[in-house]
Amino acid sequence: MNKGVLFGIGAYLMWGFFPIYFKALHQVPPLQIMMHRIVWSFLFVIFIILIRKQWSRFVDSLRQPRILLTYTVTAFLLAVNWLIYIYGINSDQVVETSLGYFINPLLSVALGVIFLHERLRAMQWVPVALVGFGVIYLTLQYGEPPWIALALAFSFGVYGLLKKIAPLGALQGLSLETGIIFFPAVIYLLYAEFQGSGAFGHLGWQSNFLLAFVGVITALPLLFFGLAARSIPLTLLGILQYIAPTVQFLLGVFLYDEPFTINRLIGFAIIWLALIIFTVEGLQQRRKSAAAAIPT
Repeated sequence: MNKGVLFGIGAYLMWGFFPIYFKALHQVPPLQIMMHRIVWSFLFVIFIILIRKQWSRFVDSLRQPRILLTYTVTAFLLAVNWLIYIYGINSDQVVETSLGYFINPLLSVALGVIFLHERLRAMQWVPVALVGFGVIYLTLQYGEPPWIALALAFSFGVYGLLKKIAPLGALQGLSLETGIIFFPAVIYLLYAEFQGSGAFGHLGWQSNFLLAFVGVITALPLLFFGLAARSIPLTLLGILQYIAPTVQFLLGVFLYDEPFTINRLIGFAIIWLALIIFTVEGLQQRRKSAAAAIPT
């Protein structure tokens, strides 16, 4: 099997099994987990940058106001996304967090149309409309919008939109994003410690290890994703991305026994149908383009 495919599967499987990791930290407040994720992720990616001798490129990016402004916004969006995700996992809403990442691909398409003036083919409008209908259906069944799913989808969708036009690669970008909010995160954690509510060092070695290792489990799938993106077609990578929310969904239903009524199943099925149509249409279009490129 192509190494790029293996890297892609590895990245999305790690993202898919994140709920197990964060559930093991359920006794730590979500905001503290998020702050630890920022701090340890920054330290880990800076360590990798030093090993790869890319420090000068990182420093150069700090001297460019436009880059700093862009990554300040993406840093905020990433922090919001992480906080909502951790809150969703540790408040027993794993299924709804998975819904956010099922919605995200088609939301990203819609954002591309609105802000980048990208044009959709006629059949691509069908899954976009279906996702909208599915969200409306779930809202009516819940009695309120699925806020966690929508917040995850929108925060990550806008994050992806800005990253599409941002100049840095995945590793450099993550280092700058976590670096921008590194000191506020450290200050918050020190404040929590002085207030007596800090978790690190007070909940046993297992929790201490998990909090410190969160930087590795954050950066590693991103590195795998970067390797995959450079070696396999984007359409294949797009199909692989459904591994993560599928694993999360299965964990929520079968491991954590979260309620999944027939009405929720119908809402999810509408969105799954939209993703199937979107994926099949994209593959067919790619084959047509490849066939047209072959000289006759």
